[in-house]
Amino acid sequence: MQTYTEPVQTARNYYNSQDADTFYYKVWGGEDIHIGLYDTPKSPVFDASRKTVAAMADSAENLNSDSKVLDIGSGYGGAARYLAKRFGCRVCCLNLSEKENERNREKNKDQGVDHLIEVVDGSFEEIPYPDGEFDLVWSQDAILHSGDREAVIREASRVLKNDGEFVFTDPMQTDHCDCSKLQPIYDRIHLESMGSPGFYREACKKYGLKEKGFQEHTKHMITHYGRIREETENMEDELLKSVSPEYINNMKVGLQNWVNGGKSGNLVWGIFVFKKQINS
Repeated sequence: MQTYTEPVQTARNYYNSQDADTFYYKVWGGEDIHIGLYDTPKSPVFDASRKTVAAMADSAENLNSDSKVLDIGSGYGGAARYLAKRFGCRVCCLNLSEKENERNREKNKDQGVDHLIEVVDGSFEEIPYPDGEFDLVWSQDAILHSGDREAVIREASRVLKNDGEFVFTDPMQTDHCDCSKLQPIYDRIHLESMGSPGFYREACKKYGLKEKGFQEHTKHMITHYGRIREETENMEDELLKSVSPEYINNMKVGLQNWVNGGKSGNLVWGIFVFKKQINS
């Protein structure tokens, strides 16, 4: 049985909880649990979330039916199904929440892509695949939950083929943030810090990953958390039938903290693309 570091176990317990699973499934539309790209501040959360997946896929090179993709922190598997349907590629979903993984498997079967998608219970700090297994490692807003983000980067590089790509998003603190302003967020995610662009650049370079680009979309992060808070309020009566009042109240406060952190200039979010280039 796999053991987890304390931060990962905390995240696992959270996402396995009835309150969290019900909330994310209903508010995000059952496919995604990540930040969206918004055409307008009132765009549906589901549409914005799908747009992020499409933008990340467009940023990757040479995805096709022969590609093998690993999605670390895959949630309900919406990105995996998008990639499998669009490119015909094989996708392995690695995720710590058994509840989310079961929903993922059910949706894969319902949408006829279960032959292309494997769903594995596990942690991205210790990826259960051999070296050089994947053409693309993909992650959306999940690495922040790790207490050892360098281990996640090391593992992502290890399982990539040479010339493979690492495409990910993550809510980050800015390189020169006033960390005291982010304490409410640290408390919410039970961590002492978040990654920063500088951290990811240095860690990726250390493990043979060369930066291809960073699409900065912080304004969409601010819009997203505001939209989720708005949808939570709009759906509150319905949510209260299956989600505790304490969870909903804490969620609304937490979402506003993310908005405030973004507006204060201490948070940044966007799409990173790295390519593994190990000199032989």
